[in-house]
Amino acid sequence: MRHNVIEKPAGMGGATTSLAEILGAFSYALDLTEGQPAGHSLRACWIAGQMARSAAMSPVDRYTIYYATLLKDLGCSSNAARIAELYLTDDRALKHDFKLLPQGIGPALRFVLTRTGQDARLPDRVRAVLHILRDGSTIMRDLIQTRCTRGADIARQLRFPEAVAQAVSGLDEHWDGSGKPLGLAGDAIPLASQFALLAQIADVFHRAAGPDAARSEIAARSGSWFKPELVTLFLSVAASDSFWGALDDPVLERRVRRLEPPETRIAVDDDYLDDIAAAFGAVIDAKSPFTGGHSARVGTYAAGLGEALGIDPGSVRTLRRAAILHDVGKLAVSSRILEKPGALDGTEWDEMRGHAAQTTSILSRIAPFRRMAAIAGAHHERLDGRGYPLGLDQRSIAREARIITVCDFYDALTADRPYRAAMPVERALAIMSGEVGRAIDEDCFDALRAIVK
Repeated sequence: MRHNVIEKPAGMGGATTSLAEILGAFSYALDLTEGQPAGHSLRACWIAGQMARSAAMSPVDRYTIYYATLLKDLGCSSNAARIAELYLTDDRALKHDFKLLPQGIGPALRFVLTRTGQDARLPDRVRAVLHILRDGSTIMRDLIQTRCTRGADIARQLRFPEAVAQAVSGLDEHWDGSGKPLGLAGDAIPLASQFALLAQIADVFHRAAGPDAARSEIAARSGSWFKPELVTLFLSVAASDSFWGALDDPVLERRVRRLEPPETRIAVDDDYLDDIAAAFGAVIDAKSPFTGGHSARVGTYAAGLGEALGIDPGSVRTLRRAAILHDVGKLAVSSRILEKPGALDGTEWDEMRGHAAQTTSILSRIAPFRRMAAIAGAHHERLDGRGYPLGLDQRSIAREARIITVCDFYDALTADRPYRAAMPVERALAIMSGEVGRAIDEDCFDALRAIVK
């Protein structure tokens, strides 16, 4: 199997921190959109890494397996809204439970009948079930195709070689050719894809029912989902208690970083940090068909306002990244809520409001973004103290947070939403002017108005 040569990306000046550290922390955001317990991607990476090391694979092979497994869910936000629409339920809970299905048509059929539209009206539920039963194969292929294409594209945006992109794309292919979207079989499936899928299943079943369940499920899929030799390798590595104990180690993230082959390690400079922020902005926006380009636009507006308000260039760059990533916490919100065309009820509104605190939590894990975490997470705070998540007022809200708030407000009004069409610029500005001094800062609003007009 051929692999791209690992090269240091162009434009690498003064390094700040390692790529493995940054993306390991960002992987928690990918766990959110899949409804997996925190650290799932890291645990899967540990499992695949132990297998690769046991097999004495080359540094390039181990690099490809490492990042393909860590970032296997890069494209999964892109099918969230469609899953919620088809199954009339919380996409995150459905994805979590779907991964625990045993093989066979019987469990799959029971899953559709019991999980589709649990809280929907009976006529809507019946229509949804019939649609899935009639067109299930096509639906599943399309959902996986969307995930594969999007995930591979974002891997390329993160500057990974084609081998990593293709491995992310091939996550749902099965050894016997029964997988999707291409129905690849045998060694036509990228090796790193095979490692990543096996590691995913192992962690999912281990978290649900323990080591014996994980070993049993992997063994049961030998020759169908997985190459038999790969199953043998896993069972050998997974025979020790220390292997499973490591998955619950509080310092697992640090141990996973050490698994990256030293020969392929890349430090990250400011240009690369910009690319990483943009790539995860694309992951965020893919969560909803109504938010395409939202993160990038808010980042562009925020940078323009920062310059207009006299913020120094280095801080403007940091501000732009914070603005791009301000909604990363929405990966933890059900698409049933994000796409709801009407008013949210109390429980739904609580979940929606929680996305701001999730943004702060996720960005706080990432060393180069830690300083911006509270700023990004404060984009729904108000000067009058009636915002969220902390109820800050004008005495406590940083200028950078005020800038992001204004930019987010404006772009939300001038883009289509599930509950209304996009507003003309003048109408949006008129609405915002009524919130000056209460929700938004006057200087920031004046600067935005000058830019957009």
